[in-house]
Amino acid sequence: MFPSWPQSTGDRCPRKAGIEVKIRNLDRLTVLSIGLVALVAGGLVGARLVLAGRVKADSNHVFELRIYHAVPGKLPLMESRFRDTTSKILDRHHLNVIGYWVTEDAPENSFVFLFTHESREEAKKKWEAFRVDPEFQEILKAEQAEKTLEKADVVWLRPTDFSPMR
Repeated sequence: MFPSWPQSTGDRCPRKAGIEVKIRNLDRLTVLSIGLVALVAGGLVGARLVLAGRVKADSNHVFELRIYHAVPGKLPLMESRFRDTTSKILDRHHLNVIGYWVTEDAPENSFVFLFTHESREEAKKKWEAFRVDPEFQEILKAEQAEKTLEKADVVWLRPTDFSPMR
């Protein structure tokens, strides 16, 4: 815009110095505005994600806790079956797993996993489709050949109105 002007304050062109101050102020204002917009937008997106994950406690939403007690020494095999195949079949049937865990304390030899369901009725339909899945039928045959499951506990949970996870 302007020809190069010496940078010492004594040699500054007064007209150019005034424009520089305006441009610097505009740049600061622009940067602050962009930062403020980004902060507000990020907060709104974050709040929406948190609210999207919450379900009213008085709805039919339920959690299903499954604790599979493995035959001693078979927990690693059970874990690998879930990692390699069962988890993929569960996902294909929209059985929404929140997480998988194994117990650390001996003699507990348990594989624990938690599902979230819109309702028990919806869960029942999805489990029925899962049980007749040909790929799952192959896993059942493998389980019968090399037994890994000693006992299964299934617990249905309803969130309270004050629960952080609803």
